Amino acid sequence: MTATRTPDAATTWRPDFPISVRLTLSVLRHGAGDPCHQVADDGAIWRTSRIASGPVTYRIRQDAPQVVSGQAWGPGADALIAMLPELLGSEDDPDTFDPRDDFVRAAQTRFRGLRIPATGRVLESLVPAVLEQKIVGIDAFAHWRRLVTRFGDAPPGPAPIGMRLPPTADAWQEIPTWSWHRAGVEERKARTIALAASYAGRLETEAARRPNDPSALYRMLTAMPGIGVWTAAEVGHRAIGDADAPPIGDYHLPALLGEALGDGRAIREDEVEEFLEPWRPHRYRLVRLLELMPGSRRERRGPRMPRLDYRAI
Repeated sequence: MTATRTPDAATTWRPDFPISVRLTLSVLRHGAGDPCHQVADDGAIWRTSRIASGPVTYRIRQDAPQVVSGQAWGPGADALIAMLPELLGSEDDPDTFDPRDDFVRAAQTRFRGLRIPATGRVLESLVPAVLEQKIVGIDAFAHWRRLVTRFGDAPPGPAPIGMRLPPTADAWQEIPTWSWHRAGVEERKARTIALAASYAGRLETEAARRPNDPSALYRMLTAMPGIGVWTAAEVGHRAIGDADAPPIGDYHLPALLGEALGDGRAIREDEVEEFLEPWRPHRYRLVRLLELMPGSRRERRGPRMPRLDYRAI
């Protein structure tokens, strides 16, 4: 669907640095069928969100290498348009990143428009991160899609068919046990999400209070049962633009680092933090560049993470 209804707020942003909207926002998409993130045929990115001033549907399009247009509909439209630069990584500082390696330098050059986004929405990043814990991505994406489609709301404006607003914090807490089960989500994750949703207001407030010092937010997150360093980092590099929030504990990270930057073999899991230390405070940026760069990983021929459908249990 095209944007036929006049937006409630709109802007044209001309950053003084290179930017790729597609690359920057791609990390926010949870599978091709994400009801909160769709890419249109013309390359525009449509997203839905719930911000402090209300629900919003927004459309972002790259019109030129350093020209971005944004349109928004709904009660949250004005606030979303005002925060568009931050969303697209205007507070990120990739110029201070030292690649330290020819392969990383080549990746930095190839993906020079990559920024670390900052949605400002902790719960909207936290819920899919919990769903993605220790599970095959295709299954986690399906869980997110089923839950948002069932318990989210219709978005404002001319959103493409199939898009939904993410559920409210109250809605996440009120999902009955059998609905989590039907979505394929194990009970432990359901409890974690419901608990996190009960603290959503405090989490969002802490994220906004000290955006340049996320340590307090990370302590709040990891103090909750079921939320560890990996999950907190997934929130960090989506919600608050933390370029130094590497996904420690990620199943694929030891192989990615060892194959791209080591001797071609996966490093040990207990070596990951020390291995990444020289790239501080851009450890996540390094990981993201390696994820995007062709040739970072060998073709997988060994055993893969097993799949388990909790709906059948």
